[in-house]
Amino acid sequence: MRDGSTSELFERLESNVRLYCRHFPEIFSSGRGSWLFTPDGRKFLDLLTGAGALNYGHNEPAIMRRLVDYILGDGVIQSLDFYTTAKADFLDTFERVILKERKLEYKVQFPNTTGANAVEAALKLARKVTGRHTVAAFTNGYHGMSLGALALSSNARARAAAGVPLGNVVFWPYESALGPEVDTIKAIEAALCSLPMAERPAAAIIELVQGDGGLDCVSGRWLQRLAELCRANGVLLIVDDIQAGCGRTGRFFSFEQMGVVPEMVLLSKSLSGFGTPFSLVLMRPDLDVWEPGEHTGTFRGNNLAFVGAKAALDIFWSDNCFESAIQTRAVAFGQTLAQLEAGAPDQLKKKGRGLITGLEFNRAELAAAASQQLFGRNIIAETCGVSGQTLKFLPPLNIEISELNFALQEIRGVVEELCERKEFA
Repeated sequence: MRDGSTSELFERLESNVRLYCRHFPEIFSSGRGSWLFTPDGRKFLDLLTGAGALNYGHNEPAIMRRLVDYILGDGVIQSLDFYTTAKADFLDTFERVILKERKLEYKVQFPNTTGANAVEAALKLARKVTGRHTVAAFTNGYHGMSLGALALSSNARARAAAGVPLGNVVFWPYESALGPEVDTIKAIEAALCSLPMAERPAAAIIELVQGDGGLDCVSGRWLQRLAELCRANGVLLIVDDIQAGCGRTGRFFSFEQMGVVPEMVLLSKSLSGFGTPFSLVLMRPDLDVWEPGEHTGTFRGNNLAFVGAKAALDIFWSDNCFESAIQTRAVAFGQTLAQLEAGAPDQLKKKGRGLITGLEFNRAELAAAASQQLFGRNIIAETCGVSGQTLKFLPPLNIEISELNFALQEIRGVVEELCERKEFA
């Protein structure tokens, strides 16, 4: 680190549980757009973006101006679940710009601040609606660190840290989990239909791009078959769009154009528009069987998040231009990663969709080395996957083309150099 005294402060006072700062040991003081800045003026291109919480980059000026005006106008900041003008403005805009444009009919629940809060609320609601206890999750999935969400997650290290048994979950194989020859829907159907109705899962929760699990994706046809199977067996389909939503795959929701409308959708991370905690559960209206106060959270009335989210919807989603811009950037990223894969097919595999994408390496240490070498070139990109074998890229969706080209040039240079080194061959 550059600042020894500040570094010592973190080491002395902050818990050992900290993680990202160990991989990227710099002290940052400001951020704008695609860049993070250190106190001495050095800048780092951010391809981590708050683990997907900053889809519009750092401190998008048009969003920040609305927030500043709201604060200076003594706008309500915290409101529990009181009615506020900020909440009304967000709901009206979300319905008009997102739901109606996609012909979706959902009720909206504000469960609290984080994605894990949305997962916990959805689990409780699914169990309340169906009267059944078990929930189906998928191999290599990740849904959060609170106990209910952690029970759904496949991360062995995180599960081990729970300290208690994690139950009431059955794991189903993801589309690609058993290899290209195995029809995992048939495997799921065989397991599901062997159970009496009362023992079948209340719900199945799935990420359509596995953000933590290595960037595996499902195809539209596979998802359609899963939805049909769930519907026939009274299993509610929940799409966890916490990381892959808000435009990350090229559309606002990751399931758009896949021929499926889930019973519930979970949003968080970039929903606020500028990185402050905010989450939603979207539910089919007939599933809204909550009694008043049956699920609460002090910070479910985060009005700064309402203001930021409305601003992001107004600025980026009021027409189709932003989606087209995402597609342009995703194609450029995808072409470069495909070329790298073609140059070293025994070592690399392109993964992901849209701008949640990356490269899977044949050895995890190669992915780790690539991440560190990129950091040496002032680019921040993390690894993911069961063994950290995938180098993951989450650029701002509105990254400038010149910045994107710089990133791709540096990624190409690092990956090609590493693949040619004998110790990694």
